[in-house]
Order: sequence, then structure tokens, then C-alpha cells
Amino acid sequence: MYRYDEFDRAFVYERVTQFAGQIERRLDGRLTENEFKPLRLMNGVYLQLHAYMLRVAVPYGTLSSRQMRRLARISLDYDRGYGHFTTRQNIQYNWPRLEDMPAILADLAEVEMHAVQTSGNCIRNVTADHFAGAAADEIEDPRVYCEIVRQWSSLHPEFSFLPRKFKIAVTGAENDRAAVKVHDIGLIIRRDAAGNIGFEVIVGGGQGRTPVIGKTIRDFVEKRHLLSYLKAILRVYNLQGRRDNKYQGADQDPSQRSRRRTVRRAGRGGMGAHQGRRARSSGRGDRSHQRLFGAAAVRNPGCGGCLVRGAARR
Repeated sequence: MYRYDEFDRAFVYERVTQFAGQIERRLDGRLTENEFKPLRLMNGVYLQLHAYMLRVAVPYGTLSSRQMRRLARISLDYDRGYGHFTTRQNIQYNWPRLEDMPAILADLAEVEMHAVQTSGNCIRNVTADHFAGAAADEIEDPRVYCEIVRQWSSLHPEFSFLPRKFKIAVTGAENDRAAVKVHDIGLIIRRDAAGNIGFEVIVGGGQGRTPVIGKTIRDFVEKRHLLSYLKAILRVYNLQGRRDNKYQGADQDPSQRSRRRTVRRAGRGGMGAHQGRRARSSGRGDRSHQRLFGAAAVRNPGCGGCLVRGAARR
């Protein structure tokens, strides 16, 4: 599984300290609940009828034994002795006190976990097949690509305030145990006739009040073009998605054919368009990313210029 580097550790601890100050201002009345709401949502904290709720990210459903024990300890120390694992491979605590949130997040940071982007209209936790890495029928381990998408999308400045929350799932098997067709973007790892690895791209799925099965908009995207293609889809959604009705955020254009043409056109324009302009080769992270995806999109604009590491470290 992916292990934090120095940047990751520094970022998560800085975020804990920042949120602790925001909570202090809420508790002493310097912030109203309306002022506090966008700040807490950026840190995975919801306000329910009787208590606050904290949602913790479990990227692509992968936990170490140390992390699992820490989640259990948090439930005992700060909640009612249990947590709720969600359909999006996160875990929720439904009864923590607001004043305990900084301590909980600090405990999570010690085991390389956080609650960033588990709420709000942003790109949420990237999910995968729960048998990923061990399934006999998978072409490749999808967790590698989940991690790349996670790092690329974390705090991405262009996609932090989308029309609605945005969900991405990846599977490497023909048997779709990740339910990719009920996600905003579903990626199925494919191998073409020449043996090259790429992705079938499915868009428009959802499990809301009106469940929708996603449609395939491209049968095969080379893996070196994956991030460019995802960016193109998200730009179309960000521009055309409905912000006036949260229940129809993805239904701006009634013509599915027109929507698919738009995304295809944007995808063709996005793939490879920034190669040579943004590509850099400085250090181990850049080179591993280039080996996997080519020279495109090496640096993540959402992480203050941090390098996007190319593969999940196990």
C-alpha cells in the first residue's frame, strides 16, 4: 500500500493544526455555524441532527493492521465503540464531540490517514475492487491507478468546487466488483489487440434518488493519457453541470448523444495537449510517473507543486 513521504506527512499535520484553530474559533463563538460549515466540510466533518459526524478516507479500501487498530481505538476513545464502513470504502464516526476532532485527526495522521475530501463538492475517495491485487481475473492491480488519480485530484484547484460531489472507481477485472457503472467516472482496465494496457471510460453513473447506469464514452484510452482524459471530462462537468439543483447536477444537457460528443471532443483536445509544456524530469517520483504514463501531467497543481508518484508503494 502507499506510504507517506515527507510532503504528505507535513501537509496532513499542517491541516490538523489549521482545523484545530478553526474549531477553537467555532467553540468560542468567533465563527458562526454558517461560517464554520465550509471549513468543517473540507475536513470531513458533517453536522447531523444530534451530533457531528466524521468521515475518514480509506483510499481504495486498503488498510494496514496498524491503521485498523487505530480506527478501533478512536471508536473506543471518542465515539461509542464502533464505526460505520461506507459503500465508498470510507469509515464514519457518528458521535464524536467537536472539541475532540483535532485529537482524532492527529491520531489518524500518526498512521497516515486523514479526512480530507470526504465531503463537499469535490472529487471524493477513489474506490476499487475489494479483491484488488489478489483477484485471479484482473489484468492489472487497479490500486496503482487509484493512487495516481487520488494524488492528482487531491486539492486540485480547478475541481475543488464542482456542481456536486464527484466519484471515481477503477477495476482491473472483467467481473465488475467495484460497481464502476454507478460512478461519475468508471474505469475498467483493458488490454488491446497489441497487448497495450488502457482503460474503458464510463461516465454518468450514480446511486442517488434516481439511480443511473453510466455509459461508455471511450472503449480504450491509453494509460499515458488517462489523467488528461479525466481532466477533460471534469472540465465539461464543471462547466455544464447544474449548480441550481443538487439532485440533477449531472443532467444539464438532456441529449446523451450531445453530452458524449462534448466529452469526446474535450478528451481529444486534452490528451497529450500539455505534453512538453508541463512535463519535467526531476527526481525519482517524476521518472516513475513518466514510466507509467509518459511525460504528461507530472506535477500535481493541486498539491502546491508536489510530485505525483507513479505507483503505489507496497
